[in-house]
Amino acid sequence: MQKSKILHIFNDQKKFSKDFFDFLLKHNFDLSRHSLFHYGKKDPYYAKFGMPYLFSSYFSVWKHFKLLRMMFDNEKIIVHSLASPWLLLYLFFFPSLGQKVHWAIWGKDLYYYRLLEKKHLHHHIYEFFRKKVFKIIGNTLVYVKGDYELAQQWYGVKGKNYDCFMYPSNLHKEIDIKPRKHTTVNIQIGNSAEKSNNHFDVFDRLLKYKEDNIRIFAPLSYGDQEYARKVIAKGKALFGEKFVPLTEFIPYNEYLDYLGTIDIVIFGHQRQQALGNSIILLGLGKKVYMRNDITTWEFFHDISVKVYNIENIDLRPLDEFTKRQNRENIKAYFSEERLVAQLKKLFDKKEEEE
Repeated sequence: MQKSKILHIFNDQKKFSKDFFDFLLKHNFDLSRHSLFHYGKKDPYYAKFGMPYLFSSYFSVWKHFKLLRMMFDNEKIIVHSLASPWLLLYLFFFPSLGQKVHWAIWGKDLYYYRLLEKKHLHHHIYEFFRKKVFKIIGNTLVYVKGDYELAQQWYGVKGKNYDCFMYPSNLHKEIDIKPRKHTTVNIQIGNSAEKSNNHFDVFDRLLKYKEDNIRIFAPLSYGDQEYARKVIAKGKALFGEKFVPLTEFIPYNEYLDYLGTIDIVIFGHQRQQALGNSIILLGLGKKVYMRNDITTWEFFHDISVKVYNIENIDLRPLDEFTKRQNRENIKAYFSEERLVAQLKKLFDKKEEEE
């Protein structure tokens, strides 16, 4: 593969990488300076970006040897979620590479070990390497300040942090949603069929309203489908026809219609998660509840966006003043112009040498 300057290492979340490189292409970034190592099945879509790219399974030894060569050849390594055991091993055995690394913390890669319900021997081994590697990482990419502080506290991370929200999925989107008349208070809980949504805890918090005129929606088309079946069974048992599981992919126009009916959104995550969803919903003027002991809560407070404590759920709608303030502050912080400026700073060699 030809030598470039900036290597991106992505996990198998192709939606994020496609949107990311499409955004760079749209804003005339010179992608000939970039290269890509991507976990997952090869996808011809990436040929449009005009940069070297290599797809690999986690089990391909030969391609991981190529990855090591790419890491030495490039001047800067942007790791989009640091979770690969191969990558941890390379950084452990070649610590000089750590100074090139810019770790875009996604959340799970930071919280993984602490939120495990059961820890087995392989988890302890994996955590041993994480502790060693995270300390020698030269740079982090975090816009939720609390996550960087936790990385420092838990793992002794010392690298420079770049304030960058990285992905177009986090941009404020001007969406024309016309509120649809409905007589019920419509509540969405969670954003996927993952246990981290803590649906059962949210059910318990909503039980006192089960006789009220409510409808509870749960997006469950993405994630662990065995867990989704348990959520559906419990939701139906507790709330009957007032519980509406969303188990099929919803086309975009139908999704916008659906959002027009939602009044309140409750996220039960115990860590920074569903941030892109929260940004969209707050930008649309929705009332969002979350835990007040996670980094997301502090982040929204810092940018003057009002979110509500999951410990004190009520069914009152969001007032018009708070709706307007939230929309304005989300629009200003998560603007396209701001993301372009952040990425230019991240990719700029001169800035790094200052």
